[in-house]
Amino acid sequence: MRYTVVDIETTGNGYKGSKITEISIFAFDGKVVLNEFTTLINPEQNIPNFITNLTGITNAMVKNAPKFYEVAKKIEEMTKDSVFVAHNVNFDYNIIQEEFKNLGFNFKRKKLCTVRLSRKIIPDLSSYSLGNICTSENIPINGRHRAKGDAEATTELFRRLLERDHNFKINSFLNPKSRQATLPPLLDKIVVDKLPETFGVYYFKNSANEVIYVGKSNNI
Repeated sequence: MRYTVVDIETTGNGYKGSKITEISIFAFDGKVVLNEFTTLINPEQNIPNFITNLTGITNAMVKNAPKFYEVAKKIEEMTKDSVFVAHNVNFDYNIIQEEFKNLGFNFKRKKLCTVRLSRKIIPDLSSYSLGNICTSENIPINGRHRAKGDAEATTELFRRLLERDHNFKINSFLNPKSRQATLPPLLDKIVVDKLPETFGVYYFKNSANEVIYVGKSNNI
């Protein structure tokens, strides 16, 4: 099986408003890296100061960088016929998908989350952030919060997860009908399995037990 391990940096304005400022893709066969592509991207919008403080990417750095449409073909070709892998995959995947949507292209790939896999294969960690897992695994990150550094570290983490996956958990994550493939990483499958398949109202609460969101569904 072929994988592409992806990491992006963005302007940080949510899925719909966020634009990519840097992308790194590692083509990976499960054992070795086959190819790699990294580039800054001109987001065509301002990079907020708090994002620059986090990533080190400035407006001046991306001024003469290619715009997304100029590297879209390269991204499409590198990720074609492969599993899209990322740490907290929905973030990277949804933003890239939105960039392609703005170009009139439907970007669709099988995807795999190293946060979810790590929870199953390396249980009982206090945090499943990339930094914390890499510290516990002694995986160096050569450039935290930069696309290449994070993608390279995620690739090594993914290699170790595959090596330890003696129960073939990855197969259940790749099954599109499996809830493992779509559940948020902090939501336990056992909890979801107990939910009634009928209409109703649901509440999201924060750590202080305050209601922060109320929704309704035809099938809870």
